[in-house]
Amino acid sequence: GEVLPSPSDYKSSLMVLTVQNWLLRLCADSGEILEKIYLAGSCCKFRYLSWDTPQEVMIVKSSQNKLPAAARQASFIVVPSQAGIQQSVLFYLAVFQVLPLSFIGMLEINKKIFGNSVTDVAVSNGILIVMYSMGLVRLYNFQAISKQFMEQQFDLGHEFNWNGQVGVVGKYPFGLPCNIKITDTPPLLFEASSLENAFQIGGFPWHYIITPNKKKHRGVFHICSLKDNALAKNGIQDMKCCSLEPDWIYFHPDMSGRIIHVGPNLIKVLKLKEVKNDTDQMELAEDFTIVANRENSVNNAVTVTASGRVVKKRFNLLDDDPEQETFKIVDYEDELDLLSTVAVTQIGSDGRAHLDFHCNEHGILLKSIPLLESWDVTYSHEVYFDKDLVLHIEQKPNRRFSCYVYQMVCDTAEEDECSSHEKTERVLYKKGGRIFEY
Repeated sequence: GEVLPSPSDYKSSLMVLTVQNWLLRLCADSGEILEKIYLAGSCCKFRYLSWDTPQEVMIVKSSQNKLPAAARQASFIVVPSQAGIQQSVLFYLAVFQVLPLSFIGMLEINKKIFGNSVTDVAVSNGILIVMYSMGLVRLYNFQAISKQFMEQQFDLGHEFNWNGQVGVVGKYPFGLPCNIKITDTPPLLFEASSLENAFQIGGFPWHYIITPNKKKHRGVFHICSLKDNALAKNGIQDMKCCSLEPDWIYFHPDMSGRIIHVGPNLIKVLKLKEVKNDTDQMELAEDFTIVANRENSVNNAVTVTASGRVVKKRFNLLDDDPEQETFKIVDYEDELDLLSTVAVTQIGSDGRAHLDFHCNEHGILLKSIPLLESWDVTYSHEVYFDKDLVLHIEQKPNRRFSCYVYQMVCDTAEEDECSSHEKTERVLYKKGGRIFEY
């Protein structure tokens, strides 16, 4: 209910991080620079933007620090060190609140506190996630850490006097103060061991997904209760697919608590439910599946020629063989409540893809849209679907990019002007008496 301090705070914005450690807030409509914040000197390289709480709290993370102590001089981020002693700070995290953009604090991930084998760190939904080289993942209460170890609060644009330095917060050349100093190991909330640090939390009640920390278990996923580590009934998911690209699994972003498991030719949407006569145990059940269109199977081990000669294949085709329709991308559009999939078939040098929209609740196919451009599976591709826009971004050799844009158009004809056949073929989404289609 409060009025924001500046009229520009009401504008839709893009947050941009530059290689020179500037954090920019740009107007999403015009590209005008609305705010400009200097993070730190060259001693620290900030490279990653992410949300702690979406649209509320933002995290700016540095790359892993591997520089010698002698190279870290004349910076607002002051870490006492002596020549010849290896620098102990591995990462820096700067925390901002948006609406309006304000500085909460900066903290360091120090190997003296968290150990020598830290490989990465992240913050999500108030949880500090620390990952280790041996596959260990540890969770800490980030909000409690900020409250306990905050030395002094600073406001952007205000003058400061910090460790003998005088300047302006967020301005060149001083940047931001490292005002959250973790001096003792914070209380551990949870830890798990998983192959390649693959770890996810979601579902209702809370569950987590890991892969046992052995290479032979690659592609096998365990869904366990966060409360007592108990494996859910049917909680071991293994598609047993033979493919170059591994299958992947994640909690559904629609906050339904469901799980999406994607393989080369199969998409399984799973849900957690109570086991009958046992309210303490949860069971993983199939909600619906989406299957790739592979009518002509070419994977028979034995074939018979027209002359009657029996031919045995020495190898089987991979499940993601380019000549078979293969799922490449699965996404969810929250405002239309649609599950979108991209399936690709490569015939010779020409690859063809189509974008399908499915009912998120039941998995029913609502619309299939062939992409007009060719899809070469040897290149990197990304497809984004948001509201009425579909973007296909293709990265070719030598960092050459192509972007293909599709836009949903609105048919202003009233619903009763369409025949039932037209409704079946054309209607993608109806709202306010208008029919949206591609």
